[in-house]
Amino acid sequence: MHSFGYRANALLTFAVTILALMCAMASLSDNFNSPSPTAEVQVLNINWFQKKPDGDDEVSLTLNISGKLTNFVHMEYKAAEYETPKNELNQVSLWDGIIPTKEHAKFWIHTTNKYRFIDQGSNLRGKDFNLTLHWHVMPKTGKMFADKIAMTGFRLPETYR
Repeated sequence: MHSFGYRANALLTFAVTILALMCAMASLSDNFNSPSPTAEVQVLNINWFQKKPDGDDEVSLTLNISGKLTNFVHMEYKAAEYETPKNELNQVSLWDGIIPTKEHAKFWIHTTNKYRFIDQGSNLRGKDFNLTLHWHVMPKTGKMFADKIAMTGFRLPETYR
């Protein structure tokens, strides 16, 4: 006859094995998830475009951000991306948000940039830039993955306002 300790060990080992198997299956099922989000951004107004006393350029934008990200729950952010003579890619986070449930994944937001759009130098006058929606899918189990949608065709004015 087996002792109580031996039986408890066998039961615990079996339970942990089943739990590990369920986590592995959930993780593998992430490979079948193919999100197809849509998003759109409109720059409604350039509130100000100024040169700061330290020589940096600063921009404030009014944006309409809409998206349909219903296949998943995630964190997202909107970034301005542009090129300067020193750096091929500059990214400035303008806005972020967390979508806690699938019911909140279809949204429309009218806002100004939440974070300051500043370039260290006078590189923004007449500059073309992209607005890019980045998202990070954070499942309860399984791998976390990220993707983005870039919207092109935005340009800053040649003169300060």
